[in-house]
Amino acid sequence: MTRLAILSDIHGNLPALEAVIADARAQGCTGFVNLGDTLSGPLWPAETADFLMARDWPTIAGNHERQVLTLPRDRMGASDIFAREQLNERQLAWLAAQPATCELTPDIFLCHGTPASDLTHYLFTVEPAGIRDATDAEVQDRTGDRPEPLILCGHSHIPGERVLADGRRVANPGSVGLQAFHDDHPNTYTVENGDPRARYAIVENGAVTFHQVDYDHLAAAAKADRDGRPDWALGLRTGRMEQPA
Repeated sequence: MTRLAILSDIHGNLPALEAVIADARAQGCTGFVNLGDTLSGPLWPAETADFLMARDWPTIAGNHERQVLTLPRDRMGASDIFAREQLNERQLAWLAAQPATCELTPDIFLCHGTPASDLTHYLFTVEPAGIRDATDAEVQDRTGDRPEPLILCGHSHIPGERVLADGRRVANPGSVGLQAFHDDHPNTYTVENGDPRARYAIVENGAVTFHQVDYDHLAAAAKADRDGRPDWALGLRTGRMEQPA
């Protein structure tokens, strides 16, 4: 069976991506899939696009791909604006061709957030008080009647797996490119993995294992600083965020 590397939320962090690929190949992976949010951020969106386009791996769109392609500039966040301004028409066409979900095999389904939404977290729930673990009932409801025994998702940047009562499993590989962030949809919340290493997962014979990889995160943080994003720089250096006042 193919040993499959699962990547998500690269966010233009090419050094992290290259380190993850090298580690996955050293682990014997011969297949790769990408769960979206590939380019947005103050790093290397165009270079990351070219790198991945040359490899033509199964790739789905995340919310940031949709936002880059469809939102007017005055409604985009800073990360999407940076990426949009760096991308050429060929790279934008590559994004536009990405599906929102993918039935990769009869046993594996790919989505960015949930099967129905690229903005809803699958294994977590955002409330006014912040982000919390989703209940089993919430995960079951988000899964619906998908028949695949393994559903792979991204979006939260937090690695983890949940087994449903009927045996179906939902797994998130974590983020290749960014280990901490603030967001304000649908309420303000913070994600922190607590260290800067890149994350990915490996699927083999239905089993999921989670991996962390060192890379030159200080170079990525310096790039974010140079482009006026100290929030990203802090997350890239430390895997943590300053708490909102």
